[in-house]
Amino acid sequence: MNGIGKHIAILGAGESGIGAAILAMKKGWNVFVSDFGTIPEMYKGVLEEKGFEWEEMKHTESRILTADLVVKSPGIPDTADLIKKLNEAGIKVISEIEFAGYYTDAFKICITGSNGKTTTSMLTYHILKKAGFNVGLAGNVGDSFAKLVAEESYDYYVLELSSFQLDGMRDFKADIAILLNITPDHLDRYEHKMENYINSKFRIIKNQTADDWFIYNKDDKNITGWLETSSISAKEAPFSLSDKLEQGGYLNKEQITINIKDQFTMSIHELALKGKHNVQNSLASGITSRILEIRKESIRESLSDFVNVEHRLEFVAKVHGIEFINDSKATNINSTWFALESMENPTVWIVGGVDKGNDYAELLDLVKDKVKAIICLGKDNKKIKDTFTGVVENIVEANNAMEAVAYGYRLAKKDETVLLSPACASFDLFENYEERGNEFKKAVRAL
Repeated sequence: MNGIGKHIAILGAGESGIGAAILAMKKGWNVFVSDFGTIPEMYKGVLEEKGFEWEEMKHTESRILTADLVVKSPGIPDTADLIKKLNEAGIKVISEIEFAGYYTDAFKICITGSNGKTTTSMLTYHILKKAGFNVGLAGNVGDSFAKLVAEESYDYYVLELSSFQLDGMRDFKADIAILLNITPDHLDRYEHKMENYINSKFRIIKNQTADDWFIYNKDDKNITGWLETSSISAKEAPFSLSDKLEQGGYLNKEQITINIKDQFTMSIHELALKGKHNVQNSLASGITSRILEIRKESIRESLSDFVNVEHRLEFVAKVHGIEFINDSKATNINSTWFALESMENPTVWIVGGVDKGNDYAELLDLVKDKVKAIICLGKDNKKIKDTFTGVVENIVEANNAMEAVAYGYRLAKKDETVLLSPACASFDLFENYEERGNEFKKAVRAL
């Protein structure tokens, strides 16, 4: 896309907005960056250093509505008044991912799902990097895609994509698209209709051709239901924990098998990532690796030595035989379900925060089976207590991470686990899930 002499407005000055601005400037666009909130100092520094025209705490509509193209932050909904005005004026509004896609011919591996996409993206990147590929990691994890396209020259990209990022795509195409699962999340952005959210996730296969690949979870009813009524162009490589598949990957007792090109097998006990959900993540990454014809020994080594992303089932320490695990990134019921499902020892569970309409009853069977005590870490814990009173004998409340860890240490015994997996957003007591996880880790290390 030729931007020379044309005007581009970039809405939102976070990681994706700054990346889009850097790429736009390099390609000759006249750049205007506008953020309705306060721009963090680190990004202000970049705006000043590069000489961008920018504003914060407002959107100057007269300026934005004269742009030839608008790139919007994934956090801005399509229902926002300014976006409606832009649409009415016939001005193209796209995502930073779409914009970056205009300027690269690199091979793109795109990963989405309600849960597990960060882990799968990091794992896929790890396998490719170790196999000697010239590969970048971007999107919802790592750097902004646009920034990498502007400043690097990778042959391959692993892109973690949220539904919000997928919503702003028109011509973008994934060479390999991975859809891990679809469970209710962010429904407030989709008119509280599950089918709208499902359709958003399936934008991952938009524009794919018969030369491309679609890797998906065959055990997910929302995915298979959509596929039953739709035709797709790409080659399919499903994965399953229950069905043997001629093309794709599956779990058979305690072994994963991948049938792409030829057969690859590996014991689940060799996998670095534990739990059934991580078998799915490993299958998705393994299938991708075989499509790219990475050597089996290299895949095996990478699947066994991968270190998981911070705040996602992250081992913190063992104190007097009690294991402490930080899963602060679990901000919804489904993520916490996976965490509890992977616990092998009696567990003291730290839960709570700002919930997004959580139905804790979905966790009842797992909690009965795995949890010996609950520590509520949030300002309003009524729903948690109402659900689990009578199911778990000990339910206590903590006002901060230090108090929660102290309770955990008191309630757990040797060879038991204290798990922080909140199932909620963090912003009642913390800035974000990272701060919550870091405070937890600091408290554990102070024991």
